[in-house]
Amino acid sequence: MNKHPMTKEGADALQEELNHLKKVERPRITDAIAEAREHGDLKENAEYHAAREQQGLTEARIKQIEGLLSNAQVIDVTKLPQTGKVVFGVTVQLLNLDTDEEVTYKIVGNEEADLKHNKVSVNSPIARALIGKEAGEEVVVQAPSGNIDYEILEVEYL
Repeated sequence: MNKHPMTKEGADALQEELNHLKKVERPRITDAIAEAREHGDLKENAEYHAAREQQGLTEARIKQIEGLLSNAQVIDVTKLPQTGKVVFGVTVQLLNLDTDEEVTYKIVGNEEADLKHNKVSVNSPIARALIGKEAGEEVVVQAPSGNIDYEILEVEYL
């Protein structure tokens, strides 16, 4: 099976979520099911059915996280040679040459991508355009709204 790149930060966050689900949520749901069973007739017991549904969702998420972690190639960007080139895991500060707006993105794995937190997937158009480039270089990103010209201001191995 193919390994998928993931930052150490992303793998740690998934591991933390997995531990929480197994050690906190799973026992809580088990207790809720046991308590709901004590209320009698299971056919018409909404609490029981809700707890069972929550149990199913939690178990599915546990399996999903375990699958993601088992297929992850965890990359600690702080241990990579700092060549100044844009590679997986780096944080890149860019200047939009059309609007003079500065933006910062961290290049992460697909499962970690979150545009609200400026984390872009390594497979996104912007990351593909940046990979292999260095500070001072200009890149053209082919976005759905048209081409965007950026200058790479800084590459950080955080």
